[in-house]
Amino acid sequence: MIHRLLPDHLSHLPAPSADAIAHSERLAVHIRDSIAQAGGWISFAQFMDLALHAPGLGYYSAGLHKFGGAGDFVTAPELGSLFATSLARQAAQLLQNGALSEIIEYGAGSGRLARDLLRALAELDCLPQRYCILEISADLRARQKMLLDREAPQIASRVVWLDAMPPAIDALVIANEVLDAMPVHVVRARNDGIDEVGVIASGEGFAWQTRGAAGALLEAAQQLPIVPGCTTEIGLAAAAFTRTLAASIKRGAAIFIDYGFPAREFYHPQRSGGTLMCHYRHHAHADPLCLVGLQDITAHVDFSAIAGAAVDGGCELLGYTGDRKSTRLNSSHLGISYAVFCLKKK
Repeated sequence: MIHRLLPDHLSHLPAPSADAIAHSERLAVHIRDSIAQAGGWISFAQFMDLALHAPGLGYYSAGLHKFGGAGDFVTAPELGSLFATSLARQAAQLLQNGALSEIIEYGAGSGRLARDLLRALAELDCLPQRYCILEISADLRARQKMLLDREAPQIASRVVWLDAMPPAIDALVIANEVLDAMPVHVVRARNDGIDEVGVIASGEGFAWQTRGAAGALLEAAQQLPIVPGCTTEIGLAAAAFTRTLAASIKRGAAIFIDYGFPAREFYHPQRSGGTLMCHYRHHAHADPLCLVGLQDITAHVDFSAIAGAAVDGGCELLGYTGDRKSTRLNSSHLGISYAVFCLKKK
């Protein structure tokens, strides 16, 4: 069983505990059942969604420790308050100039960004009337509430949790490392067409299998500058999320902070293997089919597609910038753009 969870090429990773192995096997059974019900093959997008979000079993829904030294990775808010302090300056401008009274944070992780951002906005005398957190993980929601009640009781009363994005938004929306965790489809270009790379059951684990791409995925792939032999990801879910969010904003703005590139860099021939990356106990690797439920799975963001989706939803691009240094520790993202992408309603 341990060998299945840690194949030979990943034997250098820390061995999971017996409880972790048992948990991973329960999720693997659930995914194999889903594959069987689908006729023996599912898209990688469906596999990624199950691995991360299957109720009670997925990586983000099962209560595993994810952030910080005892988890699998470290994000910018975990390193200190400088990230939130910098973001607060931009947020204050948008709150004041747009006369907005609310902030909505999508996917608040440990809750540290909310804590530090509210503290910084208090120092700027620009606290929002409400700070709304949209968090689909019940475990993370509980951790966020505990942190805010314990470490920022004087402003915790302004924080509320949402079960879904409001149909009409009059607020500043913040999403830090959200788009890169949304399920992606994997495609491979041939001389005479495009294949979709999906997942099948293989023994007690999983394996890749291709079939011809079709529908919206094929249409999207045909618009991209991918050369034969190239394998890459297409984030249909992230684009759909952005389009819906943009259409929901009646007055306000959205700030996305994530790993990604514009399309000309994302689909460059030198990046012919794609951008899929997994994080497990501060080790990064590119095999998402093992350690199911025990590791994070991400793909970089095609910010050109996100911009197009936002425009389709009625927003305009306010700004885009990137840093060539990663803020996630112990990963192979070094040299990858950590981008800030801001939208506002036209």
